[in-house]
Amino acid sequence: MTDAGLATTAVTAFAPMREQDLDEVARIERTLFDFPWTRTNFSDSLAAGYLCRVLWQGRALAGYAVMMCVLDEAHLLNISVAGAFQRRGLGWRLLGHLGREAAGHGAARMFLEVRPSNEAGRAMYQRAGFLAIGRRPAYYPALDGREDAIVMSADIDAEWLK
Repeated sequence: MTDAGLATTAVTAFAPMREQDLDEVARIERTLFDFPWTRTNFSDSLAAGYLCRVLWQGRALAGYAVMMCVLDEAHLLNISVAGAFQRRGLGWRLLGHLGREAAGHGAARMFLEVRPSNEAGRAMYQRAGFLAIGRRPAYYPALDGREDAIVMSADIDAEWLK
């Protein structure tokens, strides 16, 4: 069954990312980005003990995320939803799930970097209460050279975690 063939009412489930998920995660990543993470990047994240999660929509891997928690901070490194599942609120649900997991690991604040050109991502983060707190010049590779990163952060509080 293909991703596009699944009903929108399929059961959504979160799970730890496993080594056997990495081929599909890397395949989805390549469809989404001009400069994707590699399978090795995801494998290294698992080996480092980062919080690596997948989002299932029925039997299809619909999204994934990688987050690092240190002391009272969480750093969201990658959050992505497969193209066939975008615009269904799955990114929002995945972000909320990560916030709850981060809180469970003692994090009070989450940080991330986002491309200025990623309007949908920026809008989702702003909706979740993230504020721009800085900029990293020429942080990301881009087809026409380099692109800055907007650094954002949000308190992980009861209101955001609903």
